Amino acid sequence: MSYQWNWGIFMSPAASGEGSYLDWMLSGLQTTVTLSLSAWIMALALGSLMGVLRTVPHKGLSFLAASYVELFRNVPLLVQLFIWYFVLPELLPFGLGDAFKQMNPLTQQFVSAMVCLGFFTSARVCEQVRSGINALPRGQKNAGLALGFTLAQTYRYVLLPMAFRLVVPPLTSEFLNIFKNSAVCSTIGLLELAAQGRQLVDYTAQPYESFIAVTALYLVINVVVMSLMRVVENKTRVPGYLGGK
Repeated sequence: MSYQWNWGIFMSPAASGEGSYLDWMLSGLQTTVTLSLSAWIMALALGSLMGVLRTVPHKGLSFLAASYVELFRNVPLLVQLFIWYFVLPELLPFGLGDAFKQMNPLTQQFVSAMVCLGFFTSARVCEQVRSGINALPRGQKNAGLALGFTLAQTYRYVLLPMAFRLVVPPLTSEFLNIFKNSAVCSTIGLLELAAQGRQLVDYTAQPYESFIAVTALYLVINVVVMSLMRVVENKTRVPGYLGGK
């Protein structure tokens, strides 16, 4: 094999004149983690709300939540990203679109990517929460109402605490997916981890080292997330249910 390996390239001064190529990779890692965590917070909050609405007895609210899921789950992520970044600013009223386009380009890319990932993942979280609520015995809801709780209080104090404990394992999968899906955001120019890897190849012509490093950093993220979520799962496991002791 005629390829010339050069792992020292990461310590070489970057073409930008600031720091090294390793700093580029770490900057991409920071962007990926920040973007993914921000989008996950949004997805968890919005997905939980929609998951609740999918199980309420009000047909209108249930239909609204179901339509939301079908929209964001069935349109490809890349298409949604282009809509958020290129199309939506042209449709916003009252000068909001112009204000968005006058923002720093990096901020535009980050906000669009975060909102896109948040909405896309929230549709999947919604289905996990809905499944968790539906997996509970119907008597739990009836018992909460019999105790004098309103429907909202029954969800808050009785159903959701149990449902969330049941869906920790599938939510872990969605949490991991949001980190991997963030790589798509490089298509709008966001310099996350995968984009920094490609940029390093362009400047150094060392593709193997670049993408081995990118792969290793994604594996580090995966191991950290899995370890943290395993602790959460062990702490929240419900005896008598699937996976419980």
